[in-house]
Amino acid sequence: MSEHTPPPSCTLGQLLDTAAERWPDHEAFVWPDRGGQRQTWRQFARQVDQVARGLMALGVESGDRVALWASNVPEWPLIQLATARIGAVLLTINTNFQTEELAYALEQSECQILLLMPQYRKHDYVRTLFELAPEFQVSSPHHPVTCARLPHLHRAVLLAPEADGAVIAWPDLIARAGSVSPAQYQDRQRTVTPDSIATMQYTSGTTGMPKGAMLTHRNILIDSYWVGVRQRLSERDRMALPVPLFHCAGCVMGTLTVMHFGAALVVMESFNPLTLLQAVQDERCTAINGVPTMYMAMLHHERFDEFDVSSLRTGNIGASICPQSLMEQVMTRLHMPQITTCYGLTEASPIITQTRIDDPPQRRLDSVGQPLPGAEIRIVEPESGQTLPPHKAGEVVCRGFGVMAGYYNMPEATALALDRDGWLHTGDLGYVDEEGFLFITGRIKDVIIRGGENIAPREVEDLLRHMDGVLDVQVVGVPSEFYGEEVAAFFMVRDGVTVTPTAVEEFCRDHLSWHKIPRHITTIKAWPLTSSGKIKKFRLRDMAAELFAEQTTRG
Repeated sequence: MSEHTPPPSCTLGQLLDTAAERWPDHEAFVWPDRGGQRQTWRQFARQVDQVARGLMALGVESGDRVALWASNVPEWPLIQLATARIGAVLLTINTNFQTEELAYALEQSECQILLLMPQYRKHDYVRTLFELAPEFQVSSPHHPVTCARLPHLHRAVLLAPEADGAVIAWPDLIARAGSVSPAQYQDRQRTVTPDSIATMQYTSGTTGMPKGAMLTHRNILIDSYWVGVRQRLSERDRMALPVPLFHCAGCVMGTLTVMHFGAALVVMESFNPLTLLQAVQDERCTAINGVPTMYMAMLHHERFDEFDVSSLRTGNIGASICPQSLMEQVMTRLHMPQITTCYGLTEASPIITQTRIDDPPQRRLDSVGQPLPGAEIRIVEPESGQTLPPHKAGEVVCRGFGVMAGYYNMPEATALALDRDGWLHTGDLGYVDEEGFLFITGRIKDVIIRGGENIAPREVEDLLRHMDGVLDVQVVGVPSEFYGEEVAAFFMVRDGVTVTPTAVEEFCRDHLSWHKIPRHITTIKAWPLTSSGKIKKFRLRDMAAELFAEQTTRG
């Protein structure tokens, strides 16, 4: 495949049919955490059909929202493709959601059916369901349930051999498939088009309450195709996937990307650097789809040198800005000379720009690539919307095949994110060079304004990472009565290393304007992370405000 080969115009179900026909006996999914459980593309397609017919038997109609609350378990991709087969909309639920977050997603989406695992880590999912909808605890599984708080939710399926109350056990769902005839199943599939909504994913976007970004079959199929093309994936590849399936990085850049090319997906139920290294060695993985914090955890693991990772060649690194020093180590120590960097957001399905494996190494070190074919980007002045020239930083806006259909039941929020000409406003800051390579410098809301001077945290972070003994650094603003905001830096350092304000000032003096030099310094053992591995800068801002409250009030 090349960038001159057009992407397929089909539905997710049709893409699966093609994969099962072209590579029936090739491995599709491997689950190292489940004793190396494996499925070929033919086996996977047959199981998808069973789940799809079982969902139809439960009354799932075209357009219904089907929520999935589970970690990376084998049922996850089955449900993803089964809902797509029958025209339902997969609502992906973050595994870290607590009771009220789950309630918000189910209520706002008007969800009809919830599929959930028994528990995740210490969180009892079934108990949470019964708290929100006690009717499921006292009703029968033979009939739809009517819930007072969640009036649209009528069914729940537990991904386990047995269930209580009105909750249906997974084997029972499969058993119900027989009540839907092949003709009924085929008729339903004919109603699904490339422009049907395939998935809805909740994102905070740039402001306000979480919003359900609606992505079509076309959105995510074209995006996943070009992501694989730029890595030159084929049926010979085996991709390790440690990121959550409930994010686009997992269920688009993972399950769908390998489906285009007949590659195998080696899925981690949750990220652990040791088990990921073991899986890469045992399964001879050729690619990893991860985020910077995951690569850093592998490279700095005390047992890293015990594993043979020489089978690797490519992969993706995205979700947050990647330090050049980390990229260099990924290319060399992890044997991934063809690693690609990418940039995007959920509302864009998700990837907008990506490097190619044969781009010059420096381009893959310092940029996030050029737009995928069929995607456009512009850099605009945030206030006026005026297009800016190369090397001038502004807001990144994009347009093209991947832009979402909108936010579910949120027309005003949709209008704020998408302008009249179809440009999606990302809220990210960056610039392009003369060749169209994109360089991300930060978030609009992450800009520190000190005494009227705008400071981009990325600029300060890139410099401080070159200090001896520094593994990583994050820069945030903290309130100041005198300047409005001051610069604070959180350092992650090697054992035995101490970072002092004096050392930081001396290191920065010849490289940064004085107002950009961090006034407040602290070290941290582990970053506060989102479930997808992104660093929670808002949490660091809160921590900094608390840590340095006395100093900042003195001005």
